[in-house]
Amino acid sequence: MEFSITIPADNDGYALFQCSFCGEFFKITPDDFEDDSILELCCPACALISDTYFTNDVLDLAMAKASNYAMDIVHKEFKKLERQFSSGIVSFKAGNKPNEDHENPIRATIDAMVELGYSCCNKSIKVKPLLQITGSYCPFCGVKSFETK
Repeated sequence: MEFSITIPADNDGYALFQCSFCGEFFKITPDDFEDDSILELCCPACALISDTYFTNDVLDLAMAKASNYAMDIVHKEFKKLERQFSSGIVSFKAGNKPNEDHENPIRATIDAMVELGYSCCNKSIKVKPLLQITGSYCPFCGVKSFETK
């Protein structure tokens, strides 16, 4: 089983992500996020490395898709059992197909962000304006940066 979820990008080509530790939102280009030469990303606010940076919208959509797929397979198997035991001493009724979980589309992204460039890795991201003032960590190498290009 395989399904894909498209994370919408803003007008500048940045997709929204969220740190699972501090909850800070930030944006990275999909190309940088999928770059195999980048082994792990760190949060630009807290510098911790998370297993996932997907927002709750993305995770909820993935869970709904997986649940709907699993329930569909279970219902099909119950229908097979219903046909198999339709005539005989033992009977089996599959019942109605369960209601599917609503697959909410991923909502619009947060637009009140500024673009920061990191000379250490020659890449840029978008963060909340406060991180531009207080400094942020390069998500690609973890270096604290107070200057942006």
